[in-house]
Amino acid sequence: MKKIILVALLMGVMFSAPAQNLAFIDSIQNNALTQAQCYFWLEHLCTKIGGRLSGSENAAKAVAYTKNMLDTCGFVTKLQPCKVTHWVRGAKETVTLNIDGNKMSLNALSIGNAVGTGKNGVEAEVVEVRDMKDFNAQKNNFKGKIVFFNERMDRTLRNSFEAYGKAGWQRGNGASMSAEVGAVAVIVRSLTTELDDFAHTGALRYNPKLPKIAGVCISTNDAEKLSTALRSKKTVRAFVQTNGEMLPDADSHNVIADIKGSEHPEKIILVGGHLDSWDPAQGAHDDGAGSVQSMEVLHIFKRLGYKPKHTIRCVLFMNEENGLGGAEEYAKQAKLNKTEQHILALESDEGGFTPRGFSYDANVSAKKLLDTWAEALKKYELVFKQGGSGADVGPLKDGDKVLLMGLRPDASRYFDFHHTARDTFDGINKRELELGAAAIAALIYLADQTMD
Repeated sequence: MKKIILVALLMGVMFSAPAQNLAFIDSIQNNALTQAQCYFWLEHLCTKIGGRLSGSENAAKAVAYTKNMLDTCGFVTKLQPCKVTHWVRGAKETVTLNIDGNKMSLNALSIGNAVGTGKNGVEAEVVEVRDMKDFNAQKNNFKGKIVFFNERMDRTLRNSFEAYGKAGWQRGNGASMSAEVGAVAVIVRSLTTELDDFAHTGALRYNPKLPKIAGVCISTNDAEKLSTALRSKKTVRAFVQTNGEMLPDADSHNVIADIKGSEHPEKIILVGGHLDSWDPAQGAHDDGAGSVQSMEVLHIFKRLGYKPKHTIRCVLFMNEENGLGGAEEYAKQAKLNKTEQHILALESDEGGFTPRGFSYDANVSAKKLLDTWAEALKKYELVFKQGGSGADVGPLKDGDKVLLMGLRPDASRYFDFHHTARDTFDGINKRELELGAAAIAALIYLADQTMD
């Protein structure tokens, strides 16, 4: 199997974008800003369907709607069956503090995939943990208590995703870590740099060898209040009652649409996002935006009458938020299909904000090609940085045979919305969403013109 880099590049010849290619990129931008449908698709997805947690009725409605839109646009479409995680939140969570006899209710959401407490809930003394070192220092004192994880996202890091990654251990692993030393539940500070009243959910991972205890995220404002009470040496107890339940894996689908390549139809350039979202909100930025941008890429090419050399494929993945069932099934089928070869896979899953560039997971040889793309897109102030790609395209990694990439918008405000009830359609700016679709389409066009 050939590698992703150009034969010409292997011979030491650098690609320089012809004037007609640069002119076509201008056409892509102009078309996206005047004729795009992605904003209206997203409006329907958010306001007519809403939160789309895997296994839910709304997730199934989203699959049907997006396939219908892609069919209507005239693309070759199909539904790819997959098994997905099916967790349900149940009735509204209750988290109440008792501080020296004074009660206070907190803004809380169960952590995704967490067990419920049962109708009687759990009540216990609260102990605060400020980081991993603090957890290890105190863990022998956690038996019978509720552990409050209060590590803040680092506001000094310019890359908010780096801050998210550093603080994410407490939400993902805190429940099992605490259960191992006898805790009865966990409360976790929401993962955002801002102080607000919104609880931010997300997924946890249980160690199957340990007891499963309930976990909730609370708003950052409430985390500050709880921390202040604990540091003042007041007696603080919490009552936590949640109703989460993990059901057997559900049947669902990835939505796939193709524009067949004219010269190399067996070689796939993929663009995608994840169609599922958390249930408390509409999933506008996470990741309705990336889904409709991926659909728009194909639609831009169709409106401009572009006939790609390679097959351009849009994939709307299911189950990114709490299981990756769709991504893993897609990668499995891709590896079994000996008649197709993926050469590039790009994901948009960082919100519908102004595009700043692309990240890539590639070797040094491929970087030479990326440098030429960056030069062609310099006019649009798009930069390329080595780093991650996306959770859904990650399973396609196969040495250096598949170039993995991710759209990187301005992430300054992303974690204001991420996994909260605030992630609604009214938080989307139409022009920013369209600029993101245009940026992706321009890159996909360059890849189609220059990759072997």
